[in-house]
Amino acid sequence: MNNMFPTTPEPINEPVRSYAPGSPERASLRSTMKTMRDEHIDIPAFIDGKEVRTGTTLEIRAPHEHARLLGTAHQCGVNELQSAVSSAVAARNDWMHMDWTDRAAIFLKAADLLAGPWRDTINASTMLGQSKNPYQAEIDAACELIDFFRFNVKFMEQIYKDQPISSPGIWNRVQYRALEGFVFAVTPFNFTSIAGNLPTAPALMGNTVLWKPSSTQLHSAYYLYKMLEEAGLPKGVINMIPGRGSVVGNSIFSSEHFTGLHFTGSTKTFNFMWSTIGNNMETYKTYPRVVGETGGKDFIVAHPSADPVAVGTAIVRGGFEYQGQKCSAASRVYVPASLWPTIKDTVKAQLDDIKMGPVEDFSNFVNAVIDRSAYDSISGYIAEAKASPDVEVVHGGNYSDEVGYFIEPTVLRTTNPKYRTMCEEIFGPVVSIFVNDDDKFDETLILLNDTSPFALTGAVFAQDRSVLTHATNVLNDCAGNFYLNDKPTGAVVGQQPFGGARASGTNDKAGSPQNLLRWTSARSIKETFVPAKDYRYPFLENDPTDIEL
Repeated sequence: MNNMFPTTPEPINEPVRSYAPGSPERASLRSTMKTMRDEHIDIPAFIDGKEVRTGTTLEIRAPHEHARLLGTAHQCGVNELQSAVSSAVAARNDWMHMDWTDRAAIFLKAADLLAGPWRDTINASTMLGQSKNPYQAEIDAACELIDFFRFNVKFMEQIYKDQPISSPGIWNRVQYRALEGFVFAVTPFNFTSIAGNLPTAPALMGNTVLWKPSSTQLHSAYYLYKMLEEAGLPKGVINMIPGRGSVVGNSIFSSEHFTGLHFTGSTKTFNFMWSTIGNNMETYKTYPRVVGETGGKDFIVAHPSADPVAVGTAIVRGGFEYQGQKCSAASRVYVPASLWPTIKDTVKAQLDDIKMGPVEDFSNFVNAVIDRSAYDSISGYIAEAKASPDVEVVHGGNYSDEVGYFIEPTVLRTTNPKYRTMCEEIFGPVVSIFVNDDDKFDETLILLNDTSPFALTGAVFAQDRSVLTHATNVLNDCAGNFYLNDKPTGAVVGQQPFGGARASGTNDKAGSPQNLLRWTSARSIKETFVPAKDYRYPFLENDPTDIEL
């Protein structure tokens, strides 16, 4: 008998381990990496709790050492995708009617598993398969995903407790139902935490999910799924379906049971998906929920009152952590002429000190970009910039794919504020800088607003408080995550809910109750204890004092 009204554990952000020399966590992680880098794992699809191997495979290689084969992943075809849809539909009834506390327990257990025995495995897999240094893997694959699991449980409790008032003789309540159908989660390569959150957030709210991980994140995706199995996730609730985007999309979006898309990736891909959904509306039983976080052309703008060393450090950290492969990465910068010499010297000095190389060497700040396609695209931007009379290469500009897909942190200064690298998302270690006159700060804010279709993250640096207030107001629509005197990256679950608008997505704020609400369909229930037994209302009775009109 369940007669409890339990309170879920109060979430606290997971402490970030330092992996300093001599620390036990450093030794443990290195040992796990050493073992995993020499293994070759066979990655199946997971459908209805079963491992499915199709024989149509994709090689998983380390980006920083592309000769190293980490695994082979099986790709789903139409038959497997149809089975996955059937599995999700069949699992829905039992899962959505499971007591919310039992669903909560699964993901609280997953958080503890990740914080403990699975931490090294997920971190090492992220380092090897996605070329992240130990700190970037720790803040992503471990801490942020642990936070998502724990905070989402608390957010779910808060949502369920949000109930309407009741009049005398009536009891009103709201039921936050799962959506009618299955949710399709499409996740990117760059954050293991996003790969974990996008399928599990809807699942937590009682939905069944088809999860398509990025082909370049499948190594860590495999271990994430196995960890969720150990946490007690029932079969069919989350089905992991690797495959080509066009094949998977055609099967999913043509199903009458499709009821929601949870997406992180490129703006172009999201636009295509939204258009496909729109064209298939006659197919669906209900209007699908469409939630997406897409591209960014994130900015730093400095006022003459700013601390130039802080600005320079924000450029280095915000632009080049994880090789700039973050949708929030700083990629365009506007600085006043008076501060430019100090900012330039700061950036150059710090970048000269940075090491680049494989993830196995923990002293490397910069590692490889994700794959051949990314390497060719990013190096193409750099080659074009080198040939442009509008651009000066302040630092870097070199690249090599001999061993891995390595691109130097590259800083470009352009005299043209609408030069291509100031406007287009590059998704790599390239930062473009425009130097403006000190007395044209307001004009620069307008220029910044008009340059990019994106509105994800941005940062303003100034010591003058009135300037921070003014810039915050002028740039009201420019960023969903806005930073004052800090780099525009590093949002923490429960502290800075993440998401942007314009071409950057639907701004449904991962890491907040707002996102979880999108995966519910509310039903208002009114119960009358003593119902009426006659149609007549009092006003219908005759009154001798009525005046004839």
